[in-house]
Amino acid sequence: MQKKIRILGGVFAAFIVIAVGSFVIVAQNAVTGTWEASIKEKSPDKIQLSLERRTDSGGRNQNGSSYSFGELQGLNREQATNGKVTFRLVRDAGTIECEGTFVNGKGSGTFTFVPNRGYVDAMRSRGFDMEKGWKDNDHQQSLDEKLLSAAMLNVSIALADDLRSANFPNLDFGDLFKAAIFKIDGKFMAEMKATGFPNLDMEDLVKARIFKIDADFVRNVKDMGFGTTDFENLVKYSIFKVTPEYLADLKAEGLTNLTAEDVVKCRIFKIDAEFIRKARAEEPDLTVETLVQMKIGVYRKGK
Repeated sequence: MQKKIRILGGVFAAFIVIAVGSFVIVAQNAVTGTWEASIKEKSPDKIQLSLERRTDSGGRNQNGSSYSFGELQGLNREQATNGKVTFRLVRDAGTIECEGTFVNGKGSGTFTFVPNRGYVDAMRSRGFDMEKGWKDNDHQQSLDEKLLSAAMLNVSIALADDLRSANFPNLDFGDLFKAAIFKIDGKFMAEMKATGFPNLDMEDLVKARIFKIDADFVRNVKDMGFGTTDFENLVKYSIFKVTPEYLADLKAEGLTNLTAEDVVKCRIFKIDAEFIRKARAEEPDLTVETLVQMKIGVYRKGK
């Protein structure tokens, strides 16, 4: 890839313009700070890298994430054991240049972040304006701080294009961060939208990822016919481990006209098919409240 470097001199400022393909990186008063890193014991092919920088107001901003060694140019596992190092993380939002020392798999040093101003324009052209306020985000962050966070999390232009392809309305740049953190892509968004919940927003999709709700889970629950008109019911089912198999057991035992709250109660009190069969021998006309009372030993027949 051809690179062209142009240095413009000046009394008070120096600008470095690096054209790489269709992107332009402009460095002026580059963001600097310190870094710490350690090899992940359970994943030896990965490294935990954290950056810290002081703000103009005297506060501290910290960013940390796990990376494969392949993502860090100039650093491999052997180098991250002992010795001096120089490496970089190259992202659409900018480049993080690091130098320092590793001792016994733990490293520290300083970094310089060179933001990519072309990234701001590329995102704005896709409907994601970094300079506007974001929902649920710290509006006090400077643009360079936002760019640094975007670089750390790899909030790429390709991700923005992918999410736009799913036709979800009202997404802002902060939603791209959530998508990057929780591995939400256009395919997942489209699949969830097609399950009968067309009005899901990014917060719903984040819940879906956290509670391991995917399109197959939704379809399987929906086939059982238990309280699936509200997405929050699916969240409750996931939290309390209400599986499609458990719903099938309830249905097989004749408990078909249950609300989501009824289902969750049954799960909380560990009311399974075997318990239902034993309870029916004592009380043929069962309700969820009756089953709960029987389970905790306070049921009195005829009362």
